[in-house]
Amino acid sequence: MKRFDTPYITDWFAISLRWLALVGITLLLGLSESLTINILLPLGGLILWNLAMTTLAALSVRLSYHRILSFVIDVVLAGAFYLLQGGLEGPAKWVGILPIMTGAVYFEFFGGLIAAVLMTLLTVMRFESISSYSFDFSTKAIPSAVVMIGAGVLFGFIGRLLVSDLRKSRSHFFESTDKKHRVENERMRAIYELTSALSTTLNYKRVLDSALDIGFSALNPNEENPDTMDPDLVGAVLLFKGGELRIGSARRFTNADLRVTFEGNEGILKRIFDAGDPILTDNVGYDPELGRVVAIRNCTSAYCFPLRSGFNLYGALIFAHKDPKYFTPDRCDLLDIIGRQSVVAIQNARLYQDLVEEKERMMEIHDEARKKLARDLHDGPTQSVAAMAMRLNLTKRMLGKDVKMAMEEVIKLEEMAHRTTKEIRHMLFTLRPLVLESQGLTAALKQMADKMKETYSQNVAINVDENTAFQLEIGKQGVLFYIAEEAVNNARKHAQAPLISVNLRMVETGIAMLEIADNGLGFDVAAMSQNYENRANSSLGMVNLKERAELVSGLLHIDSAPGKGARIQVYVPLSEEASDRLHHGRR
Repeated sequence: MKRFDTPYITDWFAISLRWLALVGITLLLGLSESLTINILLPLGGLILWNLAMTTLAALSVRLSYHRILSFVIDVVLAGAFYLLQGGLEGPAKWVGILPIMTGAVYFEFFGGLIAAVLMTLLTVMRFESISSYSFDFSTKAIPSAVVMIGAGVLFGFIGRLLVSDLRKSRSHFFESTDKKHRVENERMRAIYELTSALSTTLNYKRVLDSALDIGFSALNPNEENPDTMDPDLVGAVLLFKGGELRIGSARRFTNADLRVTFEGNEGILKRIFDAGDPILTDNVGYDPELGRVVAIRNCTSAYCFPLRSGFNLYGALIFAHKDPKYFTPDRCDLLDIIGRQSVVAIQNARLYQDLVEEKERMMEIHDEARKKLARDLHDGPTQSVAAMAMRLNLTKRMLGKDVKMAMEEVIKLEEMAHRTTKEIRHMLFTLRPLVLESQGLTAALKQMADKMKETYSQNVAINVDENTAFQLEIGKQGVLFYIAEEAVNNARKHAQAPLISVNLRMVETGIAMLEIADNGLGFDVAAMSQNYENRANSSLGMVNLKERAELVSGLLHIDSAPGKGARIQVYVPLSEEASDRLHHGRR
């Protein structure tokens, strides 16, 4: 026996014809009161045989030599029944039609004709075996044989037409199925290739284009030509930039549509951003925001997917179509897969872009640090060394004229050398404070204050909560030290403040605050921030403070006004939960 994927229609035709014949035979025998034990045996055999054939057909199973075996058994059982029920004189003399129909179904014209010949021979044999002729051979057997042969020819011809149609239908069915499988396989291959490109590329524009290409390939209903896209399907990827949604990539949008921006505060966009789940709508053309796009305004149904990962919201993926029933559950499931993969790809591209920007920013910071070091060396130790060289030359000339004055110059040179040494040591300390690594942030800040007093006579007050400093990681301690040193140094140079205070304390659970305050000249924060964009060759102190605060996921706040001093506050989260609370509280 063999199992097949689909049932054979011819088997069901043969089974159905048998049941019809068996029902008719049973009714005739019942009405004529001819149901004897001898007749019931072959009739029961026919019924059991057809039940077995029905079971095999339901399981799509066929026997070896299935057609031949079915035909032979039908001939044998029908012939036995024909003989036992009385031949041409019996009430069911037309039972010979059963094997004729089976032969016609399985073997077409010749099958029906062979079955008719066999049943005709059986009739003749039955007639010859009767010892007392109770009826005329010419009036009974010959007409019966003619009818039987005619039925064989008729059913054979009908069987040929029927089987031919069945074969065409079956062939068409398999061709259609194969075509669908080929189209589906081709589509899956294209989606796989595009998905691979989507997951491997780090180019932002290519990620967006690939997301739309995958969507169009998955939604394309054209089975004849999968490369031909549906002209009524439109799509777009919207991305947040500068607080508003802009079109990152689109298909079948006009040039005017590509310039449209969205706030995401109304309609479908607001719903998907608030709920975080995709939405299927059948009136997208009337949406208050998306309806402004001509390409979408002409559509009826749309499927919108939010591009979100955790707390990060990147934008939305939108597909729209004129057909209100276009987005079936299968298509929506495909778009869900594409949307989730797009989120991962966009997140990877964003992270890569952030790394590139961070690398460039670090290079700028290092370049600025080198420039600052060069400026400090030029303005401090270099000038002092040049002055000492000039005084040494003057002292050398005075030695031969006035030894006392020369001695005074030597004393001044010694003081200048000590002061220059202190400046160099202070610079080395700010570049790498070893005490920070060995004794912690509090000791490093206090040593920085001492060196400010010793080198520049600048008063710096340090007030550090030891419990707060203890909870800070060593990396965060280093960043806070450099923020404090940068702010104190800026105040020393520009604020002319008699006193600079540095405070570190816990403002709430999990959030520490570093505050640098002075009572100096102060400045206009807004004007200073605007001027930094045009000060390529100037100090970038405020920019450095902000960037260093971002290194520890912190927030920088500067409060100052002319004549009122300045207050710089850096809020530093000590945990991931505190970081989310800090930044969401800020927004």
